[in-house]
Amino acid sequence: MLPKKTTASNQTQRWTFAQLFGLVKRNPLMISQWVILWVAVGTAGGLFAAFYWNVLEFLTHYLQRFEGFSLLIVMPLAGLVIGLVIHFLGNPGEIAVIVDNIHFRGGRLDVRKNPSMILASLISISAGGSAGPEAPLVQVTGSFGTWVADRLKLQGEDLRTLSLAAMAAGFTALFGAPLGGAMFALEILHHEHIVEYYEALMPAIVSSCASYLVFAAITHLGIAPTWHFPQYHLEKIDDFAIAIVFGIIGAVAGWIFMSIFRGCDYLFARIPGPIYVRTTLAGFGLGTLAVLLPLTRYFGHEELEPVLTTSFGAIFLLTLALGKMAAISITVTGGWRGGFIIPLFFTGACIGKAVAVLIPGLNPALAMICTMAAVNAAITRTPISTTLLLSKLTNLSPFTPILFASLIGFFLSPKVPLIASQLKSRREATE
Repeated sequence: MLPKKTTASNQTQRWTFAQLFGLVKRNPLMISQWVILWVAVGTAGGLFAAFYWNVLEFLTHYLQRFEGFSLLIVMPLAGLVIGLVIHFLGNPGEIAVIVDNIHFRGGRLDVRKNPSMILASLISISAGGSAGPEAPLVQVTGSFGTWVADRLKLQGEDLRTLSLAAMAAGFTALFGAPLGGAMFALEILHHEHIVEYYEALMPAIVSSCASYLVFAAITHLGIAPTWHFPQYHLEKIDDFAIAIVFGIIGAVAGWIFMSIFRGCDYLFARIPGPIYVRTTLAGFGLGTLAVLLPLTRYFGHEELEPVLTTSFGAIFLLTLALGKMAAISITVTGGWRGGFIIPLFFTGACIGKAVAVLIPGLNPALAMICTMAAVNAAITRTPISTTLLLSKLTNLSPFTPILFASLIGFFLSPKVPLIASQLKSRREATE
């Protein structure tokens, strides 16, 4: 006797149950183990950033008590300690080394450099160097991403992506802008094609969001705007022309800064002896500048507020901007550790306000923020993320003028970037 045929309805029912079971087993949602990994890396980055920031604030609170001529002793001593740390623990490198590792080492950042970077940068920033915490945060969090990737035996683009996601977590913790921080971590890698590692964009954003929540919950920073600029409302088409003009001014300032930077680099490179000789001399130079122009000390996170609220003259503001350019250059080329994004924002604000003082009727907020954007975009080659970061840091909601100024600064910048490793080969510099 032939077996009884299965009815069509029973066949359909059995396939439906099988499909449902397979669907549940395969996870019907977009969330995956990768998302959990990005969140974990971002959370760890936020925890480290909060710890680093609290230690930095403690040291800064103690060292900022020294003022005036005492800085001619304190800052060279700080420079000596920085040099000794680097001499005995190894050179942690700068942002150029990170960019180079992303390009040519598959995104592998060396975790063994972290002790030197953490100690040297904490002393550099808390003693009053014109460099911010973004570079050490990116180095440490990025190398943690590499370490996690090694533990999971990831290779190729998976390893690079995890390192980039961790780098974005470090950027975001300081700036409090998840989208801007994620974009900056990818955009700073290149001077021409903007975001080449686009496959890492979503991991970077997810990691940045996790880092931002953890850092903000612990430090209560990054929730409100960092700086309180005068109110500005975009009402006239003429404001775009003004933004373009300040973009040109910012690009010119960027050229001037790079000339000063390369001049300082040339001088410091010719100082004989171990690195602590150079860092000590840099400390003396920074101390001298701090005595003459106290607002050039530190990286500008708090020092920008007096520029916004005090009625300084145009000559003083331009002098302060030049002094800040010199302070940044001495800090970085003299072997002190830290990043120069916020110090560049400070420089641009001084120049923008000086022009607004000289030309009555200009909106000072528009002038300052557009110049800040153009200077930073000209030097770091990051017009998109600069726009996003400044919109968050200054609470300027109509960010289109900032974008115009950023793009002008970017396209009028020198062909050879300040961060030489943004070029993928030497041949690019001569094409």
